Amino acid sequence: MAVPIAVLDCDLLLYGRGHRTLDRFKLEDVTDEYLVSTYGFPRQFIYYLVDLLGDSLSRPTQRSRAISPETQILAALGFYTSGSFQTRMGDAIGISQASMSRCVANVTEALVERASQFIHFPEDEATVQSLKDDFYGLAGMPGVLGVVDCTHVAIKAPNAEDLSYVNRKGLHSLNCLMVCDARGVLLSAETHWPGSLPDCTVLQQATLTSQFETELHKDGWLLGDSSFFLRTWLMTPLHIPETPAEYRYNMAHSATHNVIERTFRTIRSRFRCLDGSKGTLQYSPEKSSHIILACCVLHNISLEHGLDVWSSPATGHVEQLEEEYEQMESMDSEACRIRQELLLTHFS
Repeated sequence: MAVPIAVLDCDLLLYGRGHRTLDRFKLEDVTDEYLVSTYGFPRQFIYYLVDLLGDSLSRPTQRSRAISPETQILAALGFYTSGSFQTRMGDAIGISQASMSRCVANVTEALVERASQFIHFPEDEATVQSLKDDFYGLAGMPGVLGVVDCTHVAIKAPNAEDLSYVNRKGLHSLNCLMVCDARGVLLSAETHWPGSLPDCTVLQQATLTSQFETELHKDGWLLGDSSFFLRTWLMTPLHIPETPAEYRYNMAHSATHNVIERTFRTIRSRFRCLDGSKGTLQYSPEKSSHIILACCVLHNISLEHGLDVWSSPATGHVEQLEEEYEQMESMDSEACRIRQELLLTHFS
């Protein structure tokens, strides 16, 4: 009786039942140096991911041999950190390029499902105060709950003729809105916005805005650059500083806000699938958005595990767009009053 080809694992067809690495690749058989150079992370971190994601990656399958969670995670990490489905990487763990693609999809889905567990603003008062203290220690800017900015990640042109993903440079991208703390831990990440939207429009439509206007702390603010409008909960630099106090405010603002630029560079340096050096993400906007968010989750988990010293700069094309800063001054009188009070109280 003929067996439908659709239920067979393509690795079985390619390698046969005796292919050794599909079932026998073991983390303990290789060095930490090999794991870091090939997959971007050390052994204990990978073990942690296996424990975290194992149940989600062990879902029932019709295929004759399911790929283990460990192998799926290695395949996905290899893609995130190298930016390409390299044949040698699949060979190293005993799976085909097609299976590499499935593994990336599975691990990405599992990480996205846990995004809110690892990317969120603190809620208890002690942690919020610690957040402010850390920012104040950087450059003397008080009351800061996070720094916010947008970054573009290049994607392939969608199949549909949708110009909403074409940015001001004529390239297809997603405009990703992120907030981080003083260490670079992400507190918010919205990765799905079309590249044609300017930063101020992304923020206006973002979940982040509704959170801060209806739910989050009233005794602090985010810092954003001049691509955003001044708000009661979002302090921006003065467009034309004139007094010594205004210059000091702008200097402290810039030094503090620079944290998120370093964070963007760090994420692109570790996750080369985002930095453009291997080309654009070859997925639909939705799948590309999920891959970016999965990398954000891994970024935060890695910081939790002390993997925060990444000195090598990102390479390749980094899609950053300059906004029309001169158009961003706010007419919100209450926001202007709060910024002026901040100037008088802390920078005069």
